[in-house]
Amino acid sequence: MADSMSDADKIRSKRLAKLGSQAPSQTPTPGQEGNQSNSAPPSTLEPPSNDVAAAAPTESPKPNAQSSASGSPAPTSQNPFSQLGLKQVNGNGIIINPSSQNIMNSAAAPGRPSSGKGRSSSAAPEALDVWGDRTLSGIFRLTLDEKRRQDHHGHGLHFVGSVRDDLQESNEPIRLSTGVLDQAILEAASNLSKTTPLDYLLACWKRITRLLKSYKPTKPGDPKQSILKEARRLCMSYCIFAITMPDMFGQVSTILWLIDDLTTSSGEPTTSSQLATHLLVNQEDDRGVCHEFLTEFISRFAEDDSAKEAMVDAIRDLSRDLAKMSMNDDYKPYVLALRNLVRYPPIVDILVQSPQFLPPETTAPMIENETLLGPFFRISPLQGDVATNYFSSPKTRDKGYIANSQNALRMTLRTHQTDLLDIVNHIIRGSKEARERMLNWFATSINTNHKRGGFQVDPATVSSDGFMINVTVCLDQLCEPFMDATFSKIDRIDVEYLRRKPRIEIKEETKINADQHASDEYYSVELEGQSNFISEVFFLTLAAHHYGSEATNAKLIQLEKDLKWMEKQLALIEADRPKFENNPVQLVLFERQVTKIVDRIEKGLSYKFAVSGVLLDDLNQARSMQFMRYVIIWLLRVAAPGQDIPKQPVRLPLPSEPPQVFRVLPEYFLDDVVGNFKFILRNMPHIITSTQADELVILCITFLRNSDYIKNPGLKSGLVSILYQGIWPVYGRQKGILGDLLNSLPFATDHLLHSLMKFYIEVESTGTHTQFYDKFNVRYEIFQIIKCIWSNTIYREQLSQESKVNVEFFVRFVNLLLNDVTFVLDESLSAFVKIHALTEELKDSTDMEETRKTEKEEDLAGAQAKAKSYMQLTNETVAMLKLFTEALADSFTMPEIVQRLADMLDYNLDAMIGPKSSQLKVENPQEYGFNPRVLLAEIVDIYLNLRTKESFIVAVARDGRSFKPTNFENTTTVLRNRGLKSAEDLAAWTALGEKFKKAKEIEDQADEDLGEIPEEFQDPLMATLMVDPVILPTSKVNIDRSTIRQLLLSDPLDPFNRAPLNIEDVVPNTDLKARIEAFKAEKKGKKLVDAGIVQDATMDTTPG
Repeated sequence: MADSMSDADKIRSKRLAKLGSQAPSQTPTPGQEGNQSNSAPPSTLEPPSNDVAAAAPTESPKPNAQSSASGSPAPTSQNPFSQLGLKQVNGNGIIINPSSQNIMNSAAAPGRPSSGKGRSSSAAPEALDVWGDRTLSGIFRLTLDEKRRQDHHGHGLHFVGSVRDDLQESNEPIRLSTGVLDQAILEAASNLSKTTPLDYLLACWKRITRLLKSYKPTKPGDPKQSILKEARRLCMSYCIFAITMPDMFGQVSTILWLIDDLTTSSGEPTTSSQLATHLLVNQEDDRGVCHEFLTEFISRFAEDDSAKEAMVDAIRDLSRDLAKMSMNDDYKPYVLALRNLVRYPPIVDILVQSPQFLPPETTAPMIENETLLGPFFRISPLQGDVATNYFSSPKTRDKGYIANSQNALRMTLRTHQTDLLDIVNHIIRGSKEARERMLNWFATSINTNHKRGGFQVDPATVSSDGFMINVTVCLDQLCEPFMDATFSKIDRIDVEYLRRKPRIEIKEETKINADQHASDEYYSVELEGQSNFISEVFFLTLAAHHYGSEATNAKLIQLEKDLKWMEKQLALIEADRPKFENNPVQLVLFERQVTKIVDRIEKGLSYKFAVSGVLLDDLNQARSMQFMRYVIIWLLRVAAPGQDIPKQPVRLPLPSEPPQVFRVLPEYFLDDVVGNFKFILRNMPHIITSTQADELVILCITFLRNSDYIKNPGLKSGLVSILYQGIWPVYGRQKGILGDLLNSLPFATDHLLHSLMKFYIEVESTGTHTQFYDKFNVRYEIFQIIKCIWSNTIYREQLSQESKVNVEFFVRFVNLLLNDVTFVLDESLSAFVKIHALTEELKDSTDMEETRKTEKEEDLAGAQAKAKSYMQLTNETVAMLKLFTEALADSFTMPEIVQRLADMLDYNLDAMIGPKSSQLKVENPQEYGFNPRVLLAEIVDIYLNLRTKESFIVAVARDGRSFKPTNFENTTTVLRNRGLKSAEDLAAWTALGEKFKKAKEIEDQADEDLGEIPEEFQDPLMATLMVDPVILPTSKVNIDRSTIRQLLLSDPLDPFNRAPLNIEDVVPNTDLKARIEAFKAEKKGKKLVDAGIVQDATMDTTPG
C-alpha cells in the first residue's frame, strides 16, 4: 500500500473496516455453518405490497481445477438444485421451476458431463464454494475469467481482474466468495461506463432479494442462506456508499453526467441526490427502490447517520424539484415516491424532524414553495398555465366542452387529493411527535394566510388558491372519522379550545358579538390542559374553510365582476376603431391595446372555469357540508348551553344575553356555514340531504329569532338568504330544497314567521353605510319566503295572533311595510316619468351637442336601472300587502295603521290613473318588470279586501292630499275595458267608490263646521286638529299621539331634535286636550244656533 492515501481511499478503508467488524470476511465451511450469524435481522416494518419479478439466471465462472473438490459436502441422492427451486433439463441448461422465482445460472457443476448424453440420474451434489461462486457471479454479474464477458442469457459480466490477481497471489481458488465480494463489488462499481454505481447495485439488490425470497433453507443455519444474507448486507452497504459517498468509486463527474442524462431523457428534473432520482422510478424496474431496499436502508439509521441524511436530502430534492412543476408536468412520480416513503414510521420521524419540514419564520409563499410538503399541496389545476391548458380559447368553447374539461379536471384533482390525504394520514399515525408537527404545519399554512380573508389581496403575499383548497379538502377528510350521524363525539370538541394555547390565531379576527377589548380580556385567561386531536382538527378545518374555499369563492365572485367590466371596456374601445382605421401607426397601437385586454379576458375566463370546476366538485362539497353540519350543531350547543342538542329540539327564545364563550367566537365560525350553504344552494342544491336541511333551517331560525346574539347585520342577512335560496325551484321540487320543510317542520311552523317579521323590523337600521339599499334586498327575500309559506294556514293564524297579542310588534311591522310600498312605488313611477321624458327628448337630438347628448343617455341609463330595481321591489311589496289584507282585514284597520294605509293607496291610485298617468308610458315596460294592468288590479284588490271596514272608509275620505272621487270612476272604466276584474268585483268596486264619496262629503262638512282652526290646536306635522295631544319630553313640542306613534314606528327619534324617544316617554297634555274639546263644542254649538235648533251657543251640547 502506498505511504500516502487520498481522502477517498481513507473513507473507503474506514468503511471497509466497519464492514469487516460487522460480518465474517470469508465463506463459511460446512463445518462452520452452524455458527454463521445473520448480520441483518429482519425488519418488523409493514411492507407495501410488491410483486418482485424473478431475475434472469447468470453463468458461473469455471472453477479452478486445483481446488474444485475442496470443501465439498458428502454426496447425497437429492438433486442439489431442488433446494433452489431449479430443475435439470436435457443438455447443460437449467430452467426456473414454474413454482419459484429463484435466480440461478445454467452452468453445470464440476465433474458433470458437458452434454446431457449419458448423464446420471443421481448427479453428485454441488460443492458449497462452487455454488457460492456461481451464485454470487449471477447476482452481481461478475466474472473472474477475462475472456468470458457474457453469461448464457446475454447479460454483460464485469471482469474483476484485481480480485483474480489477489486470489492468484494468495494461491486461493479462483472463485467468488463473501471474503472477496467486498473488493469485487467495489472494483465492478468503480469501472462502470454506461451506468452509475447505484444503478448497478440496485439491480444486484433486486436479484439477491428475489433469490432470498424463494430460497428454502434445508436446516437451521443453512450455509447457503448465510452466503446470500452476507451478500445482501454488502450490497446494501455499497448502495449507501453510492448514495452518500459517490466519490469513493472514482467516477463523480461521470455519475453526475449519467444522472443528468437519464433524468433529462425521461423528462424528470435533475436532482443532486442519486436516491431521489431512483425513488421516482417504478419499484419493479431495476433502477427503482423496492420495499425490501427501504426496509434494509431504514435498519441502518441507528448505526449510520449518513443514511438518515441521505433520505432527508432525497425527500428535500423531490420537494424542491416539484416546486418548479405544475399539473401540466409529470408530477405523479414525485407524489407516489413520497406516498411510498411515509409508509415507514422511521422515515416519517426523520422527515418531520428535518428543519426543512417547517422552517422558522415561515411566510405564506414559503410554506407553499420551501417546506417539504408545500410543493405537494401546491399541485393543482389552478396553477399557472394549467387552467389555460384545460380551457384554451374559452370564449369559443361551448358548454359541453367546458363541462367535460371541468370533469377531467376534477378527476385529476381528486386523485391527487387522495394521495395527499394518504401522505398526511401516515405522518399523523407515525408517532406523537409526527402528529404534532403535522398539525403545526397545517396551522402555519392557515395562520400565514390571514390576508386571504380581506379585500384586494396581493397574490405575492399569500398562498395560492389551489394550495389552500388542497389543505381544506385534506382537513375535511381528517374530520370524517369522528363525524358520525349520531354526533356521538361532538362532546369531544372542546368549547374552551381557544383558551388552551390554540394553534389557530384569532386575536385580530372579528368576533360574533364582542369588541376587541372584551375579546382580549376573555382570552387573556389561559386554561390548563392539552387539547385533544379531534378539537385540533375541528378548529383547524374551520379556519381552513375561511381562508381556503370561502376565500376562493369570494375571489371567483369578484373575478366574474371584473370580467364583466373588462367586456364593457373592450366594447367601448372597439367602438372607437373607425377613428384609427386611416392611421396605420395609431391602428397598430390600438390593436395592441385590444389584444392586451382580450388576453386578460381569456386568462380570466380560463381561471374562472377552472375555479368553478374545482369548487363544484360533488364529492368534496358533500364532505364539506358534512363538516358544516357538525359546526351548526356545535354552535347551537355553545349558544344554548344545557340543551341536549341535537337529541332534543332547540327551545326558543334563547336567554336574552348570549353566553360569553359564544360572544367571543370568531365571526367566521358562523360565516363559513352561511357562505358554504349559500354557494351550495345557488350552484348544486341536489347534494343537500334531508338531515342537513333540517339543521340548516334550525340554525337560521334560531339566530334570526335571537338576532341579538349576532352583531354583524350582514351575517344575519345571510341567514335570510339561505332560506330564500332554499325555496328556489329545482328540478322535481317546485318549492326548492327547503320550501316543503318550512311548511312541515314543527320548529319552522312555530318560529319562522315571527323571526322573519322581527328581522324585517331590525333591518330598517343596520348602522352600515349601505343600510338603505340593504334593507330592500333583505325584505325582498323575506317577502319571497312568506309567499312560499302563506298557503299554510298555521302561518296565517300566527300573523293574526301577533296582531292581537303583540300589538306594538305587529303595528311596527305593518308600518314599515307601508313605508316600503310607498317609497318603492313612488321611486319606480318617478323613474318611469323620467324615462319617458328623456326618451322623448333623445328622439329629436339631431341638433343636440354631443356632450349634452351623452349626459342625457347616461341619465336615461341610470333611470332605467333604478326603475328595474325598484319595480321588482314594488311588485313584491304590493303582492305581500294584498296577501296580508285579504287574511287580516281587522288587523290592517287598527287606528295606528289604517290612515297610513289609506293615504298610501290613494296616492298610488292617483299616480296610476290620475292626470299624470300618461307620463308612465315607456317602451318595452316588461324589461323593467312593469305591468301597469296587473299593478292596478292588485291595488284595487287591497281596497276590496278592506271594503267592509268602517274605519278604512273614513280614513280614505279623510285623505286630503290624494283622494279624488274621479280616480275611482276612471279606475272602473279601465277595469271594465281591459277585462281586469269580474262583474262581481266591478260592482263591489263601484259601491265602494260611492261609500268613499259619501264619507268625503260628511268629512268636508265637519271641517266646514269647525272653520279656521287655531294654530296651537293643529298637529305641527299634519296640520290637522289634534285629538290626543302629547308633549315630547326633550323638544317640548305638542303633537298628536297618533302622529308621533306612527313616526316612532319607523324611526325611534324625536323628529324635532333627533333625540332618542319611545312612545312611552311622551307626556299627555290634558290641558290642551280640554281646550281643543271646548273649541269643538263651541263650534258645534254655534252651528246649532245658526240653524235655529238652539238659542244659546254656550249650552252643553255634548251627548248624554
